[in-house]
Amino acid sequence: MLATYAATAAVCVSALAIGQAALALCGIPRSWISAPVGLALLSAICWGTVRLPGDGVVSAIAVSALTVAALAFLANRGVFSAERDWAPAAAVGLVALIAASLPFLVEGHFGILGTGFNPDMSQHLLTADRLAGGHSSELVRQGYPLGPHGIVVALNKGLGIGLVQGFSGITVGIAVLAPLTALVAFRGLPAMRRGASALVVGLAYLVASYYAQGAFKETMQALFVLAFVLALREATRDPGWRDRPPRFVPAAVIAVGSVYSYSFPGLIWLAAAAIAWAAAELAIAGFGSPTTRPAAIRPLSLAFAVFAVGALPELGRMIEFHNFETFDPNGPGLGNLFGQVSPFTALGIWPSGDFRLAPGDGAVPAVAYYLGAAFASALLLWAFARSVRRRDLTLPGVAVAMVGIYLAARLGGTPYTAAKALEIAAPILALLIVTSLPGWPFAANGKSARFLGRDMADKGTTRSWGGDLAGASATLYLLAAGFCSVLAFANAPVGPTGYSPQLTGLRPLIAADSTLVLAPRKLLDEEHGERYVAWELRGGRVCISAEDEAGSAPPAGVRFVITWAPGEEPPYPGLTLRRDAGPYLLWERPGPVAGHSPCPLIAVRQARQGT
Repeated sequence: MLATYAATAAVCVSALAIGQAALALCGIPRSWISAPVGLALLSAICWGTVRLPGDGVVSAIAVSALTVAALAFLANRGVFSAERDWAPAAAVGLVALIAASLPFLVEGHFGILGTGFNPDMSQHLLTADRLAGGHSSELVRQGYPLGPHGIVVALNKGLGIGLVQGFSGITVGIAVLAPLTALVAFRGLPAMRRGASALVVGLAYLVASYYAQGAFKETMQALFVLAFVLALREATRDPGWRDRPPRFVPAAVIAVGSVYSYSFPGLIWLAAAAIAWAAAELAIAGFGSPTTRPAAIRPLSLAFAVFAVGALPELGRMIEFHNFETFDPNGPGLGNLFGQVSPFTALGIWPSGDFRLAPGDGAVPAVAYYLGAAFASALLLWAFARSVRRRDLTLPGVAVAMVGIYLAARLGGTPYTAAKALEIAAPILALLIVTSLPGWPFAANGKSARFLGRDMADKGTTRSWGGDLAGASATLYLLAAGFCSVLAFANAPVGPTGYSPQLTGLRPLIAADSTLVLAPRKLLDEEHGERYVAWELRGGRVCISAEDEAGSAPPAGVRFVITWAPGEEPPYPGLTLRRDAGPYLLWERPGPVAGHSPCPLIAVRQARQGT
């Protein structure tokens, strides 16, 4: 527990400090956009240094030095003065931390997030272990984006935090930073409404669902897309940003972070968002904006230069990554899914702890899904029309772009990639809904309209929250969407507390024969260990049983037996020790093995789906 929260604190403090210092150097005032900017810089810096001599020690030193320097720089500039109201942000961060802690509280232990839903964390742990040991790995050779893995290795080398706790820490940290980032969109609202809105946007249902799978890359990319859009909006409407030549640099830095965490696919969402934003700006100019943005050429050129310099070192790896198996439309394509995921899950109201289930397959009747989807869809259409009517076109344009990417993935890709497109779009759709909710005074202070040169804030938007039918619909959406996200968090499985690459290392020895795994009872009953072991030993015939059910002899046809026993005593008479692999012992039945093996073939697709 302490190691997980120490990693979370380290990620959040470093990201916020380094990000805010970067904004200050650009002449930009204090903003919660600093969170994703800092996280993007951490990803790039850690990946750039993790392969230097020391195998992560340089990363730890670099991040520590930058964090201390950033804190000192910000303190000297008075950023931590009492003038700033930290209480609402602290409350949002605390609530987000509690929500992200629900899986551990429900399961009763800390460990590998998502084991039981998605076994992919095994590959990330193996890769981080190899990086920390100064070795290459399959993901390194394939050009896989490994910025977050570099952060985990830096935590390991700098603070002595285990790899499992490091990945948990960065995943929890993203869940805390996302609502803080969303606060930028809700300035002017009362503290409670601002906090509730930021939490629903930052921890949208599909974001919470991917968190429940331990999918830190997808939640990080969703944060970067949300932050990228907000950074572009701030650059054109916030008086503290508008006149600064580097005002687009934060968006460029976020794009660099996307490259190091999601490779070239991440740029698809960002490019689509940038095009939508530019189109909205041109449309606003056509509506009579006093500026046609010719002065934006220099700031945009500076931003492109920053992006090019930051992303160039990863160009070769991005080219290599295009052959990654996930992008093959003729491959299995399902991953750990059961089929295509409903697009209505992206609207936030989906009362299921497992987003992969069809309506009615869980404990909630199917009618609840349909009612929630209809209500959220009606609010989305209202939000779209209301935003267009007040000529606030950026969010509707970006939402259309996100839907277009999803449709392209749905029609030309796989269910696995289509589901990721929905997850990344979810915060944007939630943001559009919440900023335009009926009776929700987002524009009560006129700030969202004055950047157009006129006060377009809707009259009557200052009515009390929940005081009429419109306000009740706003309250209902926030409550329903928040409940669904909490449901997803609470349903997250938590796997083993530790990790060793040695079990995967046994695969070449046992692939051609059948293997019986005698695992500790706690691992199987409390830590979702059966699916974890099946994934680690995928590709062979494997039986998995509790060690206290070993019986007097291994099943017929089984050549190998794997145990966790620390001693040298074989679990069955006649077995010989083939390999001592750390916490695992591999035993072999000598001579010819008679009988037909009862162990099933653990194919890669089956292991991913947990079948």
